[in-house]
Amino acid sequence: MTSEVDTYIAALPPDQRAALTALRARLKALLPEHPEVISYAMPGFRQPGPKGKMVAGYAAFSKHLGLYPHSGSVIPKIDCSPFKTSKSGVLFTPDRPLPDALLETIIRARQAELAAGYGRKA
Repeated sequence: MTSEVDTYIAALPPDQRAALTALRARLKALLPEHPEVISYAMPGFRQPGPKGKMVAGYAAFSKHLGLYPHSGSVIPKIDCSPFKTSKSGVLFTPDRPLPDALLETIIRARQAELAAGYGRKA
């Protein structure tokens, strides 16, 4: 799947390409055992194993970039200011990337949610 992610990133304008390449490396460092995939038309990282759930994805849009923890309940619980947020993600720009501490907080919150059984069918 890495080649699909490479293709996605290569198609972006230079500033977005640089920003998402950096974000990708930071996510790989936080999620070293997690396979890279394309899910919901965006690159991201899935839990290891055959039924691993998505931990986080990222995407580029015309005016911003976004990080999406594939959950509607992670972002509302975290203070992401001064960044704009939606229920499902946090938005940023190439010249104002997410700080390491915020990125790690989002990823760890998503991992805790998954560990607690979020998304499993009863």
